Amino acid sequence: MQSLLAASSASVSFPVLTTIVVLPLIGAITLLVLPKNREGYFKEVAFLFAVATAGIATWVMLEFDKSSAADMQFVDSWTWIESLGISWSLGLDGISLWLVVLTVALFPLAIIAIEAEHTPKAYYAWLLVLEAGCLGVFLALDLFAFFVFFEIVLVPMYFLIGQWGHGERAYAATKFFVYTMFGSALMLVGILATAFLTAAETGNPVTFDLVTLAETQALATNTARWIFLSFAVAFAVKVPLFPVHTWLPDAHTNAPTAGSVILAGVMLKLGTYGFLRFGIYLFPEAAVFFAPALVALGTIGIIYGAIAATMQKDLKRLVAYSSVAHLGFIVIGTFALNTEGMSGGLLQMVNHGISTGALFLLVGWLYDRRHTREIAKLGGLQKPAPIFAAVFMVVMLSSIGVPGMNGFVGEFLALLGAFAAFRWWAIVAAAGVIIAALYLLWAYQRVFHGPVEGDNADMADLTWSEGAVILPFLIAIFFMGLYPKPVLERIEPAVDALISHVEANVDDFEEPEADVMPSVDLDHLNHGDDHGDDPDHEEEDH
Repeated sequence: MQSLLAASSASVSFPVLTTIVVLPLIGAITLLVLPKNREGYFKEVAFLFAVATAGIATWVMLEFDKSSAADMQFVDSWTWIESLGISWSLGLDGISLWLVVLTVALFPLAIIAIEAEHTPKAYYAWLLVLEAGCLGVFLALDLFAFFVFFEIVLVPMYFLIGQWGHGERAYAATKFFVYTMFGSALMLVGILATAFLTAAETGNPVTFDLVTLAETQALATNTARWIFLSFAVAFAVKVPLFPVHTWLPDAHTNAPTAGSVILAGVMLKLGTYGFLRFGIYLFPEAAVFFAPALVALGTIGIIYGAIAATMQKDLKRLVAYSSVAHLGFIVIGTFALNTEGMSGGLLQMVNHGISTGALFLLVGWLYDRRHTREIAKLGGLQKPAPIFAAVFMVVMLSSIGVPGMNGFVGEFLALLGAFAAFRWWAIVAAAGVIIAALYLLWAYQRVFHGPVEGDNADMADLTWSEGAVILPFLIAIFFMGLYPKPVLERIEPAVDALISHVEANVDDFEEPEADVMPSVDLDHLNHGDDHGDDPDHEEEDH
């Protein structure tokens, strides 16, 4: 079988992916060496480096060869620690492409949209370090390098919540760090076990190369299942998947606005991407074995998250619980293990980052104006701020999954794939779409409709600068909803290659096919037409 991650001809001599990862780190160092009396330049410098990173990633997106979307392109690879088989290896295919694009798009918007409340030098430096870590996770092809990047993101987010957050920020930051560190510790054990046990079984030198380990498939079945669980716990915490989700509402509620935008838009995808890139590819048999359990947990998360969101009194906490529900759709689509489900799950990773990132941004602006997120203290805001209300409505409808907007396409494909593989779980999960409409529409009604009283009557409408920041979100919402073909045609070849890898390494596994249209046997129909005038056949038919 052709290697799932074979190097593609779409490569350049310049280490472009390394530049994408390192450039935000250079920006963070630049901020640290700037003198304190240059405080007015901190935001501009951070924005400049984020935009430069986005510019290089945009060139990569335009140069990406969609005919080879299943292969790794623009590969950068150098030996890092030769004695342990550790390398600096980065690559990009149809699975990781759009997550990189989403990341480089959200960070400059989050930087420019929100002012640091204090100590801006450290604030913007931590944001750039966070960007570098997230990009490293999506591009790493070495398990050790992946783990390093996976851990790096914990530190800046911990400080962003703990120092620039609100309310119980210290508690939320500590809870976030403890949960994710626990999962990561188990994954480190799994990574080491995978590398050293594979070397022992094959007699080859130790390597942490993802492609080599996945294509070798040297581990015994039970061993692979246990190691898969160690990875799955780390990814489930990061998603977060029920029942290890409880850190998320606290982190979102108490994080600064930019932290919430990045947490929802990018960081939660580290877990779902990890399942797709590392869990299923490294351990295909274990992924098939545990797929029913993970689909069940994803479905429970959808219903639980939706019901919990309905009960919330804090608007930001409501949006936080909605993420638990939306990420559940990604999980059930991923572990449907078919083209429709996996493509829908991957597309929904991007769509959720757009819609929920925009929602957190709008809630942050609302809090800056009213200094409260309590739904009961708001009301009638569409009268003093009609443009703000209209934009909020559009973003909310995209989060619900209204046809014509981005949320619909991903959820539909994920449910379609899940229906083919796990019919009853998919039926239950579909109820989550209805509940999502309930809690979001009800929240919108209470916040923006009704009589306007007190300070609500003086709320400022959306400004031109805020409109410029939210406009890319709105464009993406409608573009992805009306014409997702450019995205899907780069996703599907990589997804199909991954499914072929599973079929080649798991006995008796066949991709659960989602038949959108019933097949028609044309030969049978023609045969019937040939005998249409034959009285014997007509009698026989009767």
